[in-house]
Amino acid sequence: MRAVSLAIATVSAFCFGFSGPMAKILGAAGLTPLEAVWVRMAGAGVLLLAVLAVVRPRALRIPRDRLLFFAAYAAIAVAAVQALYFVAITRLPVGVALLIEYTSPVMVVLWVRFVRRLRLPRSAYLGALIAVAGLAIVVQVWEGLRLDALGLLLALVAAACCAGYFLMSDSFGDDVDTLGLIGWAMLGSAVVLLPLSRPWNIDWPAFTRAVEVSGHTVPVAAAGVVLVVVATVIAYATGVTAVRRLSAAVGATVASMEVIAGAVVAWVLLGERLGAAQIAGGVIVLAGALLAQTATVRLGSEQHTAEVAETVRV
Repeated sequence: MRAVSLAIATVSAFCFGFSGPMAKILGAAGLTPLEAVWVRMAGAGVLLLAVLAVVRPRALRIPRDRLLFFAAYAAIAVAAVQALYFVAITRLPVGVALLIEYTSPVMVVLWVRFVRRLRLPRSAYLGALIAVAGLAIVVQVWEGLRLDALGLLLALVAAACCAGYFLMSDSFGDDVDTLGLIGWAMLGSAVVLLPLSRPWNIDWPAFTRAVEVSGHTVPVAAAGVVLVVVATVIAYATGVTAVRRLSAAVGATVASMEVIAGAVVAWVLLGERLGAAQIAGGVIVLAGALLAQTATVRLGSEQHTAEVAETVRV
């Protein structure tokens, strides 16, 4: 069961890994990063909600007492993470901004321990720290140590919002349909990002063209479809599912494999080769993720023992 959960989290990380390379192709076609984000969110929201309206219309129902949660999820867990990161990289090296954003597993672990007051196995803490150390090597932060105060603040807020995504994904009950939540959140984030992305200025005819990438001709429309379907709909659906099966603390750490997946996809599709340091860092990230995953095993064993003891007392 836990192996299946880990597999789902890995699929999610791999699918999210397509977002950077696909956005890069859209950028080569003339779209700005925020325009690409808007296309991604709006396209995914419309697609998912349309499919649900046909195959599972009940999933579109939003309980009245959950309206605020849906709004917060769209604004914080989706729109804010995307927008803050893309603004941060205009003031910080991409590697540094990415590393700061992926300190979110540590934030999640600390929140669970000190706010929710849940005791976690040591492997959860150690795995999160090891994963962050590995990411520092993957993004090679020593090559971009220029720090901008505002950029640093924006990246930290993006990390906090990313932590909020994992925590909120782990907090809703059975009255909320997972796919319905994701669909409305995507569409809601597109609305929130309207004044920043200004989709009315997008060069829409660009999607009828093709661009040269690493000696290959790639249709821009194909990159857009992969960005919407694989890197957003499938990625978020499997990601939220994994978090709910593994817990926010473990799911956040395993999700850090997205950076590795993104580097591998960029290597294969864009010809961006990985250096020895990046490969070594990737191994460290995987080790941290796997170590954190053992927390579910220990936690599950402890819960089973407690349930047995409770049964015996009864």
